[in-house]
Amino acid sequence: MHIPDRRQTEVVLRTPTAEDGPSVHQLISRCPPLDENSVYCNLLQCTHWANTCVIAESVDESGNKTPGGFISGYLLPEDANTLFIWQVAVDRTMRGQGVAGKMLRAILARDACRNVSQLQTTINPSNQASWKLFEKLAQELGAEMQRRTLFDASQFTDDHEEEVLLTIGPFDPSCLRD
Repeated sequence: MHIPDRRQTEVVLRTPTAEDGPSVHQLISRCPPLDENSVYCNLLQCTHWANTCVIAESVDESGNKTPGGFISGYLLPEDANTLFIWQVAVDRTMRGQGVAGKMLRAILARDACRNVSQLQTTINPSNQASWKLFEKLAQELGAEMQRRTLFDASQFTDDHEEEVLLTIGPFDPSCLRD
């Protein structure tokens, strides 16, 4: 009889660094239907926008760390009060544990987001997991949600669904800080 390994792992959230770029790229490739960007893009996300991105690592009893989650985001250049979430990637080994929600709240609680009162993201109509994630966040923030098509499917060169712009806000940026 095989007894499954029940070693506990903890999840640590941290700001990404350039060294994380390649592993972020690999993580996103394991999370279809997310669009894969270049490693260069992921390196920029992990450096230029590190303060508005987060990486989640599982740490086993031996201290081994495995990247299992990543959120990329940035402050809109024309509106520093709006955080745009580009991608949410959670490896199948970390799904169902609330990791994505924890990562979102961790970014919003950072000093870089102290003036953020609105969050935006785009979601494909069929991505029910993302809709649930952001609906729950809006509820936690006590904020309204607005939806509109940002990019129609005809604007893509491949078989791509439309991208619906979801706006959550306004909300009090201090509500997620200790």
